[in-house]
Amino acid sequence: MENLISLVNKLQRACTALGDHGEESALPTLWDSLPAIAVVGGQSSGKSSVLESIVGKDFLPRGSGIVTRRPLVLQLHKIDEGREYAEFLHLPRKRFTDFALVRKEIADETDRETGRSKQISSVPIHLSIYSPNVVNLTLIDLPGLTKVAVEGQPDSIVADIENMVRSFIEKPNCIILAISPANQDLATSDAIKISREVDPKGERTFGVLTKIDLMDKGTDAVDILEGKSYKLQFPWFGVVNRSQADINKSVDMIAARRKEREYFANSPEYKHMAHRMGSEHLGKMLSKHLESVIKSRIPGLQSLINKSILELESELSRLGKPVAADAGGKLYMIMEICRIFDQIYKEHLDGVRPGGDKIYNVFDNQLPAALKRLQFDKQLAMENVRKLITEADGYQPHLIAPEQGYRRLIESSLISIRGPAEAAVEAVHSILKDLIHKAIGETMELRQYPTLRVEVGNAAFESLDRMREESKKATLKLVDMECSYLTVDFFRKLPQDIEKGGNPTHSIFDRYNDSYLRRIGTTVLSYVNMVCASLRNSIPKSIVYGQVREAKRTLLDHFFAELGKKEPKQLAKLLDEDPAVMERRTALAKRLELYRSAQSEIDAVAWSK
Repeated sequence: MENLISLVNKLQRACTALGDHGEESALPTLWDSLPAIAVVGGQSSGKSSVLESIVGKDFLPRGSGIVTRRPLVLQLHKIDEGREYAEFLHLPRKRFTDFALVRKEIADETDRETGRSKQISSVPIHLSIYSPNVVNLTLIDLPGLTKVAVEGQPDSIVADIENMVRSFIEKPNCIILAISPANQDLATSDAIKISREVDPKGERTFGVLTKIDLMDKGTDAVDILEGKSYKLQFPWFGVVNRSQADINKSVDMIAARRKEREYFANSPEYKHMAHRMGSEHLGKMLSKHLESVIKSRIPGLQSLINKSILELESELSRLGKPVAADAGGKLYMIMEICRIFDQIYKEHLDGVRPGGDKIYNVFDNQLPAALKRLQFDKQLAMENVRKLITEADGYQPHLIAPEQGYRRLIESSLISIRGPAEAAVEAVHSILKDLIHKAIGETMELRQYPTLRVEVGNAAFESLDRMREESKKATLKLVDMECSYLTVDFFRKLPQDIEKGGNPTHSIFDRYNDSYLRRIGTTVLSYVNMVCASLRNSIPKSIVYGQVREAKRTLLDHFFAELGKKEPKQLAKLLDEDPAVMERRTALAKRLELYRSAQSEIDAVAWSK
């Protein structure tokens, strides 16, 4: 069982060393989950004397006003033999055998944290005492509750102390040791008042009555000690501390304990309960109770620690690795982040992630719909056909077939296909840009480095712009090629069509009649539709080749080329991580170290059993 208290001692020291003081924070706290005994009492309640009596040593600062201004985590370790000594967590490997120096160090360490302004701090001091005269026990001595601020303290000190004490004792894992003086009305006890607020049923409160020997003659504390005046789940304890005269004379603590035992054994009012009175009995009962509470909490602690480790590891993974120190490491880091981004972008295009299907929608719906909206029938209306045929003939009408007229009609119709072709290029470009935004947002590593995120985005957009221009040129060339060279086989069939529609031996001037012109318009429309069907298949190929394929192959090539020319300072600037993220990662790493240490400590105790 001694291992259990020792375990919690180690975990408390680790918590303090790694910055877990149980305060409100965005990090999971182990401190609040550790069973502990908090000592609560008003000023002059005898709180310090009770602690010194349990320890058997004078070691706490004394004086007027608020002496305890930081929580003191007092860890008692029973040793079989040898000289008593003390150790502070903030002074590792330094042993104190003179307890007057322990008192001085407590005061000095308090001033280091709070200054000499008599302010308070919730950052605890850890003191371990090793002695054959103690039981294995851990107590947290909290600042004494007060009703007025002394000179040099802010008016808020009364509320500040009360809030600090409440923050400790309101935790469900906290056992409250409420110290009240017997020579004052229990109804006015600061310790009982604040304990009742957080533990109204008295399920985790131990009541301790001090200064029993200083009560007025004819009065006693029997009703309180028997739980009749104020009932708690646990029995009340009575203690008799050293008098001020004894303190001034430096009366030995062991002698004081013996004197305390004699007082209860020889007092007619208390002799029937003497076996459960006194600071020595109090220490033993607290140690036994703390052990049982720790034992009951171990499974819950293990579960909490395992869960917290997973959460901390997950968040650290999301935050990414810290920045490398050397230029080579920085360059490698940037390249790796860009590679991850590039892979995510390709996954969007290849259908592993959503978004790439929108490109197919451009080819399968938008482009065909745009081609259908081209009103070739208006372009090839009778009057327009007549006008273009006549203009193409010039001063000498055509003899057999109006070849120049055909060319002009076809070219004027095909040229309008440039609009849908260019629109398809722009539509795919827009989708590719949107996918850049998505890929950047999904690249967790880029969230760490705002400057790199912007630079990668800009480089990707510039590459897409270049690809768009090249793709536009290639795609429009497809349309221009159709305009510049007509498909001969199509027109070789025209004589047969002419025979069906009319007699080419008619007068030249008759060839401008409506029937003849209608036949020309129909022929040109058929040819244009054939070309449209062909371009509907070739335009997507050109766009995919010039934009989608290139985006997959060379999106960041230019960026990588420029990256190799950058100086170390410029590389460092790209990895200018948000300071808040850096602080968060450091805090998480410390907290993870704490939880892993706690996990190994608890596992060691479990295996030893």
